Amino acid sequence: MENLNIIFEDNHVIVVEKIVNIPSQGDKTGDEDMLSIIKKYIKEKYNKPGDVYLGLVHRLDRPVGGVMVFAKTSKSASRLSEQVRNKTMKKKYLVIADGKIEQAKGEWEDYLIKNERTNISKVVNKNIKNAKLAKLDYEIIKYDEIIDLSVVKVNLHTGRHHQIRVQFSSRGHSIYGDQKYGTRGKGKQICLWEYELRFIHPITKQEMVFRLFPKKEGSWKILEGIDEKIV
Repeated sequence: MENLNIIFEDNHVIVVEKIVNIPSQGDKTGDEDMLSIIKKYIKEKYNKPGDVYLGLVHRLDRPVGGVMVFAKTSKSASRLSEQVRNKTMKKKYLVIADGKIEQAKGEWEDYLIKNERTNISKVVNKNIKNAKLAKLDYEIIKYDEIIDLSVVKVNLHTGRHHQIRVQFSSRGHSIYGDQKYGTRGKGKQICLWEYELRFIHPITKQEMVFRLFPKKEGSWKILEGIDEKIV
């Protein structure tokens, strides 16, 4: 809990940094998760008796870091969840991808299907049963030809299982450090980060925009000198 980075907090929502390699919520591993960490923080800070309410309205894959919002009341949870459903909650990501992507910017559409047994998704024909549309747009902000890696901004239009990871890997540009779908950076931390979260405050109705960039260390050193291009 001492590592919890709180970006914003009021009586209705709390925006935090999702810590890499910690699940968004409890899973079968039983490892500590973000939902439990924040509940503990609220309980101790405000000396709340009994169980603390905290609503999970969106998720990030366990190895991925970045900005997340949690709801502190059921009303806020309901209204934020509605924004997720109607796609008015916007998320932008940074990716370090293998190789040079041919077009500097573009839009990708695929149909994905998830294998529940292996927890892996793949691109399939749209006529396959249970296939779901996956859509994103991207913009390359840096290509380092020495290490043959690209820094890419990604804007999600849909929120499919492992969507960014699958869409990039299916085109031969897997995310560096992706242990499931990647070809490079085995044993490294995945270079996928949610750097911007935009939503309407569930009570005040104000537009809220939060940005948080990964520390420029390890693989993310490639971001040095290009901050102005990221936003």
